[in-house]
Amino acid sequence: MTASFPEFRVGQGFDIHRFSDDPQRRLVLGGCEFDGVPGLDGHSDADAIAHACADALLGAAGLGDIGMHFPDTDPRWKGSDSIVLLRHVAAMLAEQGWRVSNIDCAVVCERPKLAPKRDEMERNLSAAASGPVSVKGNRAEQLGALGRGEGVACLASALISRSAGDES
Repeated sequence: MTASFPEFRVGQGFDIHRFSDDPQRRLVLGGCEFDGVPGLDGHSDADAIAHACADALLGAAGLGDIGMHFPDTDPRWKGSDSIVLLRHVAAMLAEQGWRVSNIDCAVVCERPKLAPKRDEMERNLSAAASGPVSVKGNRAEQLGALGRGEGVACLASALISRSAGDES
């Protein structure tokens, strides 16, 4: 009798956006709006955390990257809610038989302070990804563009799994 083992894959995601000069642009991270901080420059809402999560999931499943699925040259994605994009990516993985085991995010920024909204961000991201997402805030300690407070970056690692024989 041959044992049947689950299949696991790991993916990495990265996203970075500079702060916008547009005073009307709102800052969205992890599906949460932050007041008193300029928004991030981007084609969608520029939610760097949701983008890094989506890229990590796509990479783990071998489905390309976020730019392939939601190109910034396509007007359909202009101003898009990145949580909706993450939800779409999670559905793509589910169609292939994958389950999100977890996603871990390290956000690098001088501002905003993430701790007051960390729980809400984790709930938003976990619901969209259909699996647990953790968010950690990190500072760049005044090194480089991020240390000068010019933007926000996020690195994400995702673990996905499926039972043996569940390949679509």
